[in-house]
This record gives sequence, C-alpha cells and structure tokens, in this order.
Amino acid sequence: MRVPRDQIARAFSGAHGYEAHAPVQREVARALAARIAALDLPCNLRGLEIGCGTGFLTRELQAAHVTGDWLVTDLSPDMVARCHAALGASPRHRFAPLDGETGTPEGGPFDLICSSLALQWFADAPAALARMAGWLAPGGHLVVTTLGLETFAEWRAAHAALGLTPGTPAFLPAENYAQLPEAEVCVTRHVQRSADAHAFLRSVKAIGAGTAHGAHTPLTPAQLRAVMAQFDLNGSTATYEVVTIHLNRPPIRTR
Repeated sequence: MRVPRDQIARAFSGAHGYEAHAPVQREVARALAARIAALDLPCNLRGLEIGCGTGFLTRELQAAHVTGDWLVTDLSPDMVARCHAALGASPRHRFAPLDGETGTPEGGPFDLICSSLALQWFADAPAALARMAGWLAPGGHLVVTTLGLETFAEWRAAHAALGLTPGTPAFLPAENYAQLPEAEVCVTRHVQRSADAHAFLRSVKAIGAGTAHGAHTPLTPAQLRAVMAQFDLNGSTATYEVVTIHLNRPPIRTR
C-alpha cells in the first residue's frame, strides 16, 4: 500500500522539527556523499538532486567538494525553500519543486543524479530509477538511498504481537532494486533508540514519516496504548534498513 502524493507533500511541508529528529538521515546523507565523492566525476559536473528535504545531502556534497552546476529539487516547495536557506547563496545551485517520480527536470542530461531517503515514498521506485537513468549523460552515475522492507520492523512487531495491523507503509525489499540492469545494490542497518514509544512517534512525525498508507484503519486509543507498551517492552528501538542503489550509464567509447 502506498501513501498518496499530496499527503506526502503536506507531511514534509509540516515537518518543522526535521533536523532535530533525524540523526539517521544525517548519517545516511554523509555516507552517501562520501560514496559519491569517490566516483570519477567530471570537474564541470551537471548534477541533479531528487528529494532534497532540508538539505542534508546538499550540504554534505558541498563539504565533500562535489562541485558543479546543480539542480536541487523536492516534491515540497517548503522543503526546497528550507534547503536553499540552509545552503546559503550559491551561484552554481538552482532550486525548484519537482515530483521526481512523474516530473521531468530541466537542464539534462546529468553527470550525476542522487537522492537520499526519498524514493521510498514513490509508488514504483524501481520504475522511477529506470526512468531517471534515461536522464544521465554517457558515463553518468545515478546513486540513491532508500528505505527497505525491514525499516521499523520493531514497530510492526509490536502490532503483530497484539494481532493488529500497522499503518506504516511497506517499503520494498532490496531484491526489487537488484533486478535493474547492472544495478549495484548494498544494504546497511541503522538502529535508533528512543526514550519510549511517545518519543519514537514524535520523531517519526517530526521527520514527516508519520503518514499512514491509504487503506489503513486507525487504531483506537486503547489499541495504540497497548502497541506503545509492547514497543517499550521490546526496548524502544527502531531499525532503518537503508538500501543504496548505484546505476551507471556506460561512456561513449571511441576507437
């Protein structure tokens, strides 16, 4: 079950406490920027970022000296504005709202397309990646991270122990991305401990990830309290399964 796009945009537009509640997202962006910085990229790079959020990856790439002419985008115009403000004045960065799944960016083809923890909200992320690969210049790289199936497994387990169904969207397993032609896929896990279930739910809402899938029937207050107690009983931890996907368009070979 997927979350409607307008609900996603509203959730992230209202995520004003995002950076204070997103240590995993910051860590993932830093690791992704390091991976990108290690690539053989042209000095006159043409880059596209999908789903910039408040700018974790945008700033990490700048700190890693991945320079060039950038188009930085997000589904939420509010997030685009926050990212722009956080980065500050930069003549080589353009900012624009864009639905990375269905829209078409200006300024291609691109030497690098990247995204950190945004594709899990797409209706069909593998198909979107195949489409994005068509925006690459010869020799270009598409490098993204997304959330995998085991994300928030502990929260789902707390529901299952009580015979209840969570509203948490079911993210795709890494195997779905490995089917893309020549895809390089790796999986890492990050465990975030909260003080209790209340703190966990506050952080999820603060980062805009609290929107349930469209077919979910909300729990009653008593059911939610029981799930929260079960979650705390199991340690109040939440796993983020991070899937990194790297696609590369072959360069044009000359004789």
